[in-house]
Amino acid sequence: MAGQLSNAATDTVFRDDAYAKSCDATIVSVNDLGGIVLDRTVFYPTGGGQPGDSGILRLADGTTIEIATTVKGRDEDGGPDIIVHVPAEAQISPATGAKLTAEIDWARRHRMMRVHTCLHLLSAVVEFPVTGGQVNDGKGRLDFAIPESNLDKDEITAKLNELIAGNHAVDQDWITDAELTAQPDLVKTMSVKPPSGAGQVRLIRIAGQDLQPCGGTHVANTSEIGPVTVTKIESKGRQNRRVAISLNDI
Repeated sequence: MAGQLSNAATDTVFRDDAYAKSCDATIVSVNDLGGIVLDRTVFYPTGGGQPGDSGILRLADGTTIEIATTVKGRDEDGGPDIIVHVPAEAQISPATGAKLTAEIDWARRHRMMRVHTCLHLLSAVVEFPVTGGQVNDGKGRLDFAIPESNLDKDEITAKLNELIAGNHAVDQDWITDAELTAQPDLVKTMSVKPPSGAGQVRLIRIAGQDLQPCGGTHVANTSEIGPVTVTKIESKGRQNRRVAISLNDI
């Protein structure tokens, strides 16, 4: 089945449970570049400013395949989105139909969950339109449309850590595409399109602090983020300011 992709969307275990570290799965196909498609996965694919997960696929005989990253794909016949696990170099090519256990690099993923949730808090502290953003391992940044830079690193750091220590619950809601269209104020990002088009949109709610569309993975409570520092504020154009944050324990 080389070159063929599944005609069914990958079951995204991570969407309902960001804390799932592994799951049993079956290989649906292997494409011409060696990308592996599973029927279900805990691996988050690159998207929304969050990098794809890395980890291993553990076959029934104990053989492991190292996964360097995970990306989104689409069925060659125009079917639903799938998730492609991209092996590191010099890995074996598994057989379609093989049973395995998919295991993410949990320590890396959890750091990105902490950073991603912190960036949502940052967007609540700096109340300007978001023009871009990036989640990385232990650090991240948001770009804001601000005509004049009067942002203060220490002040933003203090506000962020106050919100983080506030033990605010983080959960998800779902609304329809039409409901999102009717509530454009929910969308803070100017450059990243909300994950819509499937009939419903996932919202990430930080109790009493923030609510916005997001397809990424997040911690369950702000206190799990831990102390952070605003490491840099810099100009990225006439009306664009970049605010970078870092977890203190990396």
